[in-house]
Amino acid sequence: MAGKAQPQKLNKRILKSYLTSTISISMILFLIGLLGVVLLNAERLAKYVRENIGVTLVLKDDVLEKDVTDLEEALKATGFVKSVEYIDKETASERLEKELGEDFTGFLGYNPLLASIDVKLNAAFTNPESLNLLEKKFLEYPQVKEISFQRDLVSIINENVKKIGLILIFFSGLLLFIFSALINNTIRISIYSQRFIINTMLLVGATDRFIRAPFIRRSIWYGIIGALAANVLLFVLMLSYATELTGIINIDDFKIFGLVLIADLVLGVLISWGSTYVAVNKFIRLKFDELFY
Repeated sequence: MAGKAQPQKLNKRILKSYLTSTISISMILFLIGLLGVVLLNAERLAKYVRENIGVTLVLKDDVLEKDVTDLEEALKATGFVKSVEYIDKETASERLEKELGEDFTGFLGYNPLLASIDVKLNAAFTNPESLNLLEKKFLEYPQVKEISFQRDLVSIINENVKKIGLILIFFSGLLLFIFSALINNTIRISIYSQRFIINTMLLVGATDRFIRAPFIRRSIWYGIIGALAANVLLFVLMLSYATELTGIINIDDFKIFGLVLIADLVLGVLISWGSTYVAVNKFIRLKFDELFY
């Protein structure tokens, strides 16, 4: 009875170690996948921020409704305008009243605000140089009195987008190195629990390749399972926050998730294979006395 219980106990311990490894690999690959989604959407995020930079075209007081409509159509027909929104004097007054918390028109006796058109530009035209050129172009329209946009904010946004891009690349490389080390240590610990099995196989004359083969096959399978589990978890997370991520991450862009899935699978297999190969070789070279340390 005791003889039968011993192998069962060992099998349970081995199964537990591989299960722990698979869960650890899944969590790490999930973080790698999340990082991949952020990186692949970094340009989309930068575009989203840039395209929310507004340019206000303040219209002349005597502009007719037809002239406003013509101006909107002309702006929409250009290649640099993403969207336009006409704001009449009454709407502008209501918005300012909400911001101030009081009725300023009652105090002044009239509405001093002018009608305007809020223009959102395509991301490629939101740099300071392009905005300076567009400012001159907008002023050529006879309906426009003046142009208003935050020049300093535009410069700050463009500078910060570049800095964030470089920081993301740096931290991505650093985190990938850390995550790879974590997977490597997890696999080494799981193989450590089977070091005596490796030594027994050596004693009966098994070759290094023969010893490595089952460990590598099993490790690769767990890497694949971990990658698939990580991607399912990532996809569920993205769907759960689809509304909050609108404009920043495109949930319907399956190309991005496809790339992340392939990258996770490749990393899961390569890191698992490499870590197992190195770990098994280490225990193959150890003498019996060294296995106790």
